[in-house]
Amino acid sequence: MTTQYTAQELKTGLSLAVIANIIWGVSALYWVETYPVRPQDVVAHRAIWSLPVAAAVLIWVGRLRVTWSLLRVPSMLIWSLLGAVLLSVNWGVFVYAVSAGRATEVSLGYFMLPLLTILVGRVTFREVLGPMQWTAISLAMMAVALQLWAYGSLPWVSLVVAGSFSVYAAIRKKIVADTMQGLFIETLCMAPFALAWFWLTGAAGMGVHGIKVDMFLLLAGVYTAAPLLSYIAASRLLPLNVVGLTSYLGPSLQLLVAQTALGESIDTVTATSFALVWVGVLLVSGHGLARFRNRR
Repeated sequence: MTTQYTAQELKTGLSLAVIANIIWGVSALYWVETYPVRPQDVVAHRAIWSLPVAAAVLIWVGRLRVTWSLLRVPSMLIWSLLGAVLLSVNWGVFVYAVSAGRATEVSLGYFMLPLLTILVGRVTFREVLGPMQWTAISLAMMAVALQLWAYGSLPWVSLVVAGSFSVYAAIRKKIVADTMQGLFIETLCMAPFALAWFWLTGAAGMGVHGIKVDMFLLLAGVYTAAPLLSYIAASRLLPLNVVGLTSYLGPSLQLLVAQTALGESIDTVTATSFALVWVGVLLVSGHGLARFRNRR
């Protein structure tokens, strides 16, 4: 049976999805304001300040007690710990890339993400892939091979960003928690390590670089939770294929921000890599839309 959506639901859902992706898309402008705080220090702050924000949201929607009960399940804790590690890596590499003038590579990574997620689904869940999906994955591999041939090294920022988040997405499929519950549990897992780091480093850069930097660090939890809340609400009001298509707005804005506000440049090799990945994304998106129409 096909779910029916009202015009108001579609309008509101699309607005929320766009808002979430705009926040993610311009996030480099936020994290660059934390410089010269080290990326590992920023990750510690993000974990510490995201925890109370996620807890407040769960209290507001009346789901904190249910979330606490999930912590009694050993498998939930194990998967959440693994998810927390991957999320920490993703956050750290993102902040490093922004501060090192490599935000364009982050954008490429997030364009590669849906293609790598398909491959992870094949390996992890034995999902069946069609010719169109294999072609898209091959194009992404060609983009990586091109950079290896041209530069003599792998585009590790792009691969780590896409790889960590695609495996993280696979882990999230194994746990019975929504996005905000997951954020709470994962930051709860990070908190002891983040607090230890906070203590060992003398507040992880807080109070050293001025009040402006301190404010950006303190509000890191709000900036992390806000797009998640918007995205969760959008996913409940929109068909998933529409939600999926809006997700390309984020990396598009990341590329725009990198090339304009952050003053990065893009060479022929990188532009060709983007083109290969974009063709793959179009193939997968077109195939998904065709299947959706056929089901209707």
